Amino acid sequence: MDEHDWLAERFETHRPHLRAVAYRMLGTASEADDAVQEAWLRLSRAETGGVDNLGGWLTTVVGRVCLDMLRTRQSRREEPLDAHLPDPDIGPRDGIDPEREALLAEGVGQALLVVLDTLTPAERLAFVLHDMFAVPFDRIAVMLGRSPAAAKMLASRARRRVQGAALEQGVDRRRQRAVVEAFLAASRGGDFDALLAVLDPDVVVRADRSAVQAGASAEVRGAAEVASTFAGRARLAQPALIDGAVGAVWAPGGQPRVVFGFTITHGRIVAIDILADPERLDQLDLAVLDD
Repeated sequence: MDEHDWLAERFETHRPHLRAVAYRMLGTASEADDAVQEAWLRLSRAETGGVDNLGGWLTTVVGRVCLDMLRTRQSRREEPLDAHLPDPDIGPRDGIDPEREALLAEGVGQALLVVLDTLTPAERLAFVLHDMFAVPFDRIAVMLGRSPAAAKMLASRARRRVQGAALEQGVDRRRQRAVVEAFLAASRGGDFDALLAVLDPDVVVRADRSAVQAGASAEVRGAAEVASTFAGRARLAQPALIDGAVGAVWAPGGQPRVVFGFTITHGRIVAIDILADPERLDQLDLAVLDD
C-alpha cells in the first residue's frame, strides 16, 4: 500500500465523524459532503508527518471550511436554510453509526438545525464543536482567531438562544398548526386572498430535485407568486408532524409521497420546502395530525 492509499484509508475511518460535524454546521447533506471533500483535498496536499491526532486535525480543518462557507453565505445575504426540513441524513442507515447515535441520545433533532441557522457563523461553530462534539475552547479559539474566553462566551450565548428557541417552538406549535391548516384550506378552495393573508410578502418556496422532476418549480418567491402556485391545489395534503415540526404530507394509500415543511414567523409563512425524494422521506419521522 502506497502512502496515498494509506492516507485515504485513514481518512475514511474519520469520514462519518467529519460529515456529522459538517452537517450540523451547514444544515444540508450536499454542503456537508462538499466540506468533507475539501478536507480530504487539504489533507492530501498537507505534510502530516508531525500530526499526532489526525482526527483532531481533520475536525479543525472541517470546522474552518464550514466557517468559511457560512460566512460566504452570510456575505451574499442568501436566504437562511431555516426551513423545518433540512436534509435529514448525516450518516449510513445500515449498522450502527456511533456519531449519529450520540447525537440522537443528546436529543439533537432536525428542528435544532432550524434554530442553528439563527446564529452567527462564529456562534454556530463554537456551539456545535463544543456542545455537540466536545472540542476544547482553545482549539475553537484558533479556528475563530479569538481567545478561548471569547470562544466560550460565543458558545454560551448560542446555547441560551438555542434553549430559548426550543422552548418557544413547543409553545407555538398550536399556532403553527392553525397557520398550516388555514393555508391548506385556502389552497384547496382556491382562495387567493386567504392565501395572501397567511403568507409573508417575501415568502420563498423551494423544491428538492425529485419534486422538480415531478413538475414543481425549483424556487418561487413572493406572496403573489406563491399564492398563484398553490391556489386550487394541495387538495389531498394533510397536516402532519414532521420530525416534531408542524407541516403537511401527501400520502396516498398511507404512503408518503410529498412532504411540505413550513417555516412560520409571527403568524405568517416565510418558507415552504417541498420534499419528494423517497430516500429522504423514508428517514423522516412523520405523523398525520387528526382533524
